[in-house]
Amino acid sequence: MGDGIFIGGGGEGYGEAQQLLLKYANRHGLIAGATGTGKTVTLQILAEGFSAAGVPVFLSDVKGDLSGLANSGTADFKLHEPFMKRAETIGLDLEYKAFPVTFWDLLGEQGHPVRTTVAEMGPLLLSTLMGLTEAQEGVLNVAFRVADEEGLPLLDLEDLQALLVWCGQNAKELSLRYGNVSTASVGAIQRDLLVLENQGGKNLFGEPALDLADMMSMDENGNGRINLLASDKLMASPKLYATFLLWLLSELFEELPEVGNPDKPKLVFFFDEAHLLFEDAPKALVDKVEQVARLIRSKGVGVYFITQNPADVPEDVLGQLGNRVQHALRAFTAKDQKELKQAAETYRPNPDFDTADAIREVGTGEAVTSMLVEKGVPGIVERTLIRPPSSQLGPITKAERAAFMAASPMAGKYDERLDRDSAAEMLAKRADAAAQAAEAAEAEEEKAAEEEREHKTGRRYTGSNVERSTSRSSSSKGFGQAIATVVAKELKGTTGRRIVRGILGGLFKGR
Repeated sequence: MGDGIFIGGGGEGYGEAQQLLLKYANRHGLIAGATGTGKTVTLQILAEGFSAAGVPVFLSDVKGDLSGLANSGTADFKLHEPFMKRAETIGLDLEYKAFPVTFWDLLGEQGHPVRTTVAEMGPLLLSTLMGLTEAQEGVLNVAFRVADEEGLPLLDLEDLQALLVWCGQNAKELSLRYGNVSTASVGAIQRDLLVLENQGGKNLFGEPALDLADMMSMDENGNGRINLLASDKLMASPKLYATFLLWLLSELFEELPEVGNPDKPKLVFFFDEAHLLFEDAPKALVDKVEQVARLIRSKGVGVYFITQNPADVPEDVLGQLGNRVQHALRAFTAKDQKELKQAAETYRPNPDFDTADAIREVGTGEAVTSMLVEKGVPGIVERTLIRPPSSQLGPITKAERAAFMAASPMAGKYDERLDRDSAAEMLAKRADAAAQAAEAAEAEEEKAAEEEREHKTGRRYTGSNVERSTSRSSSSKGFGQAIATVVAKELKGTTGRRIVRGILGGLFKGR
């Protein structure tokens, strides 16, 4: 494999052979092009190249085609002859082989379940996922702050929903400390959580949470594992898809140590359908993505965005993407032509052809490429025939997928969901304890009242002196009894329990 990944080469009408140098692979990259122009094959051959170089890979399988990475290509494949002819043209000795693939699925259907906790996701990403207003995001931040201060683990959606109920019941007290916490905002967040739950979010949150080390392993032959996230069904919830990938990228950034400029990446992360991340995203989120893209390369992580048009990626992020494979763009409208021209202007020009014309004219399986060369300088743009893959082109069968999952090192580790005591259970126990205390107070008051009635009845037929003494005693403690009576009445029955749960702040902080 040498020090680079062979991307493709030339022939008549094409430029020099192109390779992605491993030492610059953490400088990120872009794979762009219209539907049907060959982005999936490019993604597949890059995943193969990184795996063969001992670099673990994470990528999402949006169309269900990339599962073929787990199987070797074969000579009886319908495109075998065209592939072999292309391999001969670009000087490639094509060998068919399979690669180690770990299948993951947020829905737990086509791969090992992958989860995180609500606490790890955090209020910013959750707010973005649910499209909360500024006021609602503020309330969500208050809820997370309360959970941190009171030692309430937020593991799944049930925990967050229970905590929001508590915040709504104690909105007045929380508002005095943290600013306005309106019950209307709490209710709006609860509705959005219900929508998220219906979209599959319930499967995402919980334990056991994903251990990033499980995505950064190699097989016994030194090949980097290819982590494949089944995303064909997940794409029905595009915000959930984009937010999960952004969370994963953020976790890598926060947990991995600084490594400077390694000889090859520690992990390569492919973000397919990247436009979903940036559509209608608040500026704060876009700034965060730009920051992560700029800094995560020092952690040895390369990030590659895959999208139909480079214009889908904000300029500040686009400027961080050094290695580029540009498949054909179609320019049918004035807007398309403007974007095509802008895309061409981002490449280092080649005097042999016009870059914009080349981007418009390349066919399926061809691309305009620019890879970083020595000293990290962008290479001159070239027209390139993309090499054919060594693994199977197209999806594997359900039976094959099940067999790979059963033999996976991850088999059994994440399959069963854990449900340990967390915020929901802890709040329920505290509420029950407070309710029992209220019932005990109510019973004590009833007992005291009954004793008082018996006392008065027992003295009714005695002399007037005793009667007057009792009257004076009752008068002297009338104020205290009045207060006790009011409290007891307020704590009676269901109404009393609801009030106790509403004033749990005191008991809550005492625990």
